[in-house]
Amino acid sequence: MKRKKVIVICGPTASGKTALSIELAKKINGEIVSCDSMQIYKEMNIGTAKPDKEEMQGIKHYMIDIIAPDERFSVADYKVQAKEAIRKIIEKGKTPIVVGGTGLYVDSLIYEIEYPKIEFDEKYREKLEKEVEEKGLDNLYEKAKKIDKKAIEKISRNDKKRILRILEIYHATGKTKTEQEIESRKNKPEFLYKVYALNMDREKLYDRINKRVDIMIEKGLIKEVEGIYKKYNKFPTAMQGLRI
Repeated sequence: MKRKKVIVICGPTASGKTALSIELAKKINGEIVSCDSMQIYKEMNIGTAKPDKEEMQGIKHYMIDIIAPDERFSVADYKVQAKEAIRKIIEKGKTPIVVGGTGLYVDSLIYEIEYPKIEFDEKYREKLEKEVEEKGLDNLYEKAKKIDKKAIEKISRNDKKRILRILEIYHATGKTKTEQEIESRKNKPEFLYKVYALNMDREKLYDRINKRVDIMIEKGLIKEVEGIYKKYNKFPTAMQGLRI
């Protein structure tokens, strides 16, 4: 059976992915599947640069506002739900357009990577967090480097979320993140992904990002964050990033 085409638009923050995808969707009868690890959360609107109804211009969006900030959500969860959304769009006779800047989520789709559904080990996470407090994050970075040198090459020493993930995957499965990705990439992707990456002059991009931050503050970012912290007691994955 001929694989159905899915368009993927990716690129750095503030590169214009949202506006481009909406214009494209209007021209080719498409619908959009968000590929952003923070826009999945309800109530986190300003800080995630989530498009509002006016910006969407009548184009249906999937994978936005699907869970509460106090719920845990993984790349494995994303892959399952995003593929369901893609199938729905195709069944309508429309073109799916995957849009976002979360590389891990994009890779899970276009390379058909099967990330294991790891049961969260709270005690192990507490152990790692304590180690960060006592010895610093750089200590865990070096541990992760010994376990999975290839995966750590793509990660900043300050990227706590991804450093912990490397350690937790190995702790839970006995296999490295790289080993699992190599094994799963042997599977042929269900869809034919056409990937387009946006890019622009770095100085211009930084200027756009700075202006976006100013706009977020003006719109009430601080008040939004304060309200979320007052309403919820825990944030398993929701407060690990800010899409600015």
